[in-house]
Amino acid sequence: MKRLLRRQACLLDFTLSSLARRPGKNLGLLLVYGLIVFLLASVMLFTDALRSEARQVLARSPEIILQRVVAGRHALIPAGYLERMGRIRGVTARHGRLWGYFYDPAVQANYTLLVPRNRRIADGEIVVGAGIARTRGLDRGDFLTLRGSDGTARSFRVAERLEGESELVSSDLILLSEADFRAFFGVPEGLYTDLVLTVRNPRELRKVAEKLTLRLPDTRPILRDEILRTYDAIFGWRQGIVFVLLAGAILAFVIFAWDKASGLSAEERREIGILKAVGWETSDVIRMKFWEGAVISLSAFLLGYLAAYAHVFYTSAALFEPVLKGWAVLYPEFRPLPRVDGLQLATLFFFTVFPYTLATIVPIWRAATTDPDQVMR
Repeated sequence: MKRLLRRQACLLDFTLSSLARRPGKNLGLLLVYGLIVFLLASVMLFTDALRSEARQVLARSPEIILQRVVAGRHALIPAGYLERMGRIRGVTARHGRLWGYFYDPAVQANYTLLVPRNRRIADGEIVVGAGIARTRGLDRGDFLTLRGSDGTARSFRVAERLEGESELVSSDLILLSEADFRAFFGVPEGLYTDLVLTVRNPRELRKVAEKLTLRLPDTRPILRDEILRTYDAIFGWRQGIVFVLLAGAILAFVIFAWDKASGLSAEERREIGILKAVGWETSDVIRMKFWEGAVISLSAFLLGYLAAYAHVFYTSAALFEPVLKGWAVLYPEFRPLPRVDGLQLATLFFFTVFPYTLATIVPIWRAATTDPDQVMR
């Protein structure tokens, strides 16, 4: 066993010295290889971080959201529906919510206005998200003037700025009192945007949703799991867009790497012939070239992945955030929590390291089994 390890160590040492004799070619390949790994790893890490952020935020959202549907469109729902649904086994809490969207022509962005349930806000005051505060230059004590649905301009005093753990959902958010919300949007008493229900047992969610559909046929229940799947689909779709944009670069690299791995230069053929002439076995030559391909691919993978890790978790993926976040004006600023998915890492490793390493075997085997005198000539 020790002899085998010593032999492999000697082969690896010779491989490193052989790579050092051709610095230009190998460094160029290493840089291109590492760049491709960097781009792919950045997209995968950032998309996974966004998914994780969305799951963390939605973990505290209601299990069931009940919307009223009129002519296929979401409509205001009467408070009487809370009584009409009756007692449903497993439902521990239910209440109405007030929220809506407002387009601000001053910055050409949409705001989300919400009446919080577990937070008291005085009339005439608001709590704004960090994105709105940055865009409008607001701080505590400043006033924000918005024009309501009746055309009347209303001024709200900024009581606080949201500094939540996730700016993904609070960047464009404005919290205000119920009286201000109803006056601003013209929503009468007794009407809500939707109803939310809390269910004790998660396994009963679909059964509760079925009962709601039967008792209130003009409503549509939305489960939290369905929202999570929608976010996963959106981020997966955006990830696919970036991969399609990178397809040309990836294809060019595949052609480049295959050409470098499968086409031996005259100098490399002469080196193999000399090694065979001085007594190297065919298996030794194949192992040496295998180590050469492995050193290049592993080095490129490590450099590319570490650079992608720093790019995503220390610069918030500055290259890809406009595509993957999807905000038009109010870009949220947040630093994703460092997280590495083992399966994701193994998949990237398999599709970037193994193809190049294995591509070196066939041409090396052909050259190593050729007569040394013929190879050197």
